[in-house]
Amino acid sequence: MGQLWRAMEAARSSGDRATRARAGAKVERWQAVLSGMATGHLAVGSRTPVADTPAWVTLEVVPGGFATGRFVAEAPLDAAECERLASLPADVPGTTDRERLNLWYLSDEGQRELLAAVASTRFQVVVPEQAALLVVAWLLENDHAEPALDLVAELRPLMHRLRFTPTLVAVPRPAGVAVRLEPVATVAEPLRAAATPEQIAMMGRTLHTWHPLYDRLVALWCETVDGELPTLDPNGRVTGGWPCQVWPSDWLERRRQWLADYAAADAQSPGGRHRHPRSNFARLRTTLDRVDGDATLLAPRDVGWVRRALANTTTAHGAPGSERRAALRVAQAAIAAAPTHAAIAHVVAARLDRHPADGGLPALAPIAQDVRPGESLHVAPGTAVPAHIIRKVMRALEAPVEDLVGLGVITSGEVLARVLPQISSQVLAANIADPDLAAVYAQTYAAFRRRRSLLLLNLEHQVQFDELPWVGALSPFRTRTREAADTARQTLSQTTLLTMSAFPHAILPNPLVREMGALAAQAEVKLPLVEEVAADIFTGTFTVKWRHSARVASGALDGTLYARYYDLPAASTWEAPAPPPSRRWSPRRWGKEIAEDFAQLCRVRAVEAGDDQRRRGFVARNGAVLEQSQILTTHNLVQLVHGLDLDERLVHLAPDLAERSLTWVVQRQSQPWREWHSTLQMLKNTAYAWRQAVFYLSFCPAEAQLRAIDQFMSTLPAEGPAAGLRAVADGLAHVARGGRFDERGFAVGGTGRRFLGWSVGRHWLIPNGMFERASARVNRP
Repeated sequence: MGQLWRAMEAARSSGDRATRARAGAKVERWQAVLSGMATGHLAVGSRTPVADTPAWVTLEVVPGGFATGRFVAEAPLDAAECERLASLPADVPGTTDRERLNLWYLSDEGQRELLAAVASTRFQVVVPEQAALLVVAWLLENDHAEPALDLVAELRPLMHRLRFTPTLVAVPRPAGVAVRLEPVATVAEPLRAAATPEQIAMMGRTLHTWHPLYDRLVALWCETVDGELPTLDPNGRVTGGWPCQVWPSDWLERRRQWLADYAAADAQSPGGRHRHPRSNFARLRTTLDRVDGDATLLAPRDVGWVRRALANTTTAHGAPGSERRAALRVAQAAIAAAPTHAAIAHVVAARLDRHPADGGLPALAPIAQDVRPGESLHVAPGTAVPAHIIRKVMRALEAPVEDLVGLGVITSGEVLARVLPQISSQVLAANIADPDLAAVYAQTYAAFRRRRSLLLLNLEHQVQFDELPWVGALSPFRTRTREAADTARQTLSQTTLLTMSAFPHAILPNPLVREMGALAAQAEVKLPLVEEVAADIFTGTFTVKWRHSARVASGALDGTLYARYYDLPAASTWEAPAPPPSRRWSPRRWGKEIAEDFAQLCRVRAVEAGDDQRRRGFVARNGAVLEQSQILTTHNLVQLVHGLDLDERLVHLAPDLAERSLTWVVQRQSQPWREWHSTLQMLKNTAYAWRQAVFYLSFCPAEAQLRAIDQFMSTLPAEGPAAGLRAVADGLAHVARGGRFDERGFAVGGTGRRFLGWSVGRHWLIPNGMFERASARVNRP
């Protein structure tokens, strides 16, 4: 419910219309989730969570993996579709506009339009369902009527709701090796909608309007002073002459004009500090309102306040007309004349509009150059585009993935997983001889990878690409070739090394693991890659894939620093599954073969994380077990390195990767520990990064390992949150010199400890006071 309440609060309180609209949409989606769960229309944890809906339908999924019950392909007709619908003959059947369009595209004329779009690459598949009728048209064109009719029969029940046709575009979309994070339209939209913050707008109004009015007001009152203008002495006392003593002949007329100008300005922008009743501006203005040239109408207190206000401003900024005050106003005028970032963003958005909305940018320089003459009425020529706007534009830059990593556009493994399908889709489509069909296949795959994953229970797996009926219909036309397999292997190897080099401290996220698995299958390389499992939904069971992965890790890392630090079992442990505990025990759960011996070893090893019976939650216990599963398998690191023969290349990279991972651990651990939950998350992440570092150090010579550990120790502070890592470093040094840990994770004969991220009870790196306060809150009845 927390996400729903946060969305509701954002929708209610934001001053930005676009933010309120986005938050309101989030509220609607979460309300749909809760309503569907309450009515039984949604089955949380199932791969088919929406009642009476095939698994292949693309569902709207909110963060956390909850389906809302809505279909992504069930969208209103766009402008082009409305135009096409208006031109259809009256006898085209269908109960809805969507059904009429889908059925028309099954006609000869409709199929010709689809095939022409494919041949010219003037089509776009945003949602996987949009490729369905493209496949039907290709099958019929190539005399494969039976699978085409079977496919139509499967699609027919949903033709009244789902869009089964692509978006037809004016500009060809040829495939290439460059990738982009976002299309141009997605990047341009927030730039076009950029607005100047109210505080900045108020500052501009102050500099443009209120400061000149204020100077005129001060000058009016100064003209009434007999003698020297009032100022403040070093003790803050007012010295100098008194106002309301001299009245120039035209003073009343200029007073009347000033009050009229003030009223006009106040009507345009009524807010501001000048309205504060105790401000110098307000005191001078209200007194001016009451005086008509006769000082006797003013109380002595009023005249005193005018004198004080004049003394304040002349002391702070100089007298009206003085060089000091003039220099201040010149500087402020320069600030006021500077264009706002919103105005510059609008210029950049206009530049982006010259590029295809659904495409990327071939180059950054034309978009990032200084403002040209005649390009804007509100931005002066020669104005530079701010760096933060350029960073936003870079999200649409099309470039090799390595370049985007180097530019900081791709900032994590999760982001890399978003763009990788743009490459792997071409690799996977290489097994299709027909270039038109290969283009359809590639776009469909990329769209499929944009589907959000569901929350699944009971060992269920996400919908697979081949389960899409129109993809399954293409299986006979995919012929494996050695060239395609070699290309996939090369792509997977490059991706593996790139991920390790760019983000050495981070474990591989699930979307990236799935993409790597698809490439491995294309490369015909058997890699037992495993996913990260959420501790709050873990059922205590692992499939045999985890045992296979652990066997690879134990064999490939035998005798290494990693194996000794984490006490990996011998490879022979995994050669055959353990005998069942009883004749009634089944090696299968929910239709899948499980590895009970692997799960049992994880549970035994997880005791090191603690066994505080006072803790009520199960999440920490599950997390400790899952962490051991990652340790036993290296969470895919050795499987990729060993399975792709990357050992020698990693030997050259390992010292740098280990150093950067250890540096990240110190930096992250050094941040303030202000909140209990974020501290637990931080410890988990730093322990995982530490595990990555130990893995990289295992590819370094022994002397290099000790040098890296000594270097790490030298960076540790004597005090603060990161000081506790000294025991962690001592533990690693102890093992590197031939020592070992006991079953509780303490160095035998040494002072160090093994670093784990999860803990059942207080983690030994968390101060006592912090944990007890949080524990009291969590366990309060």
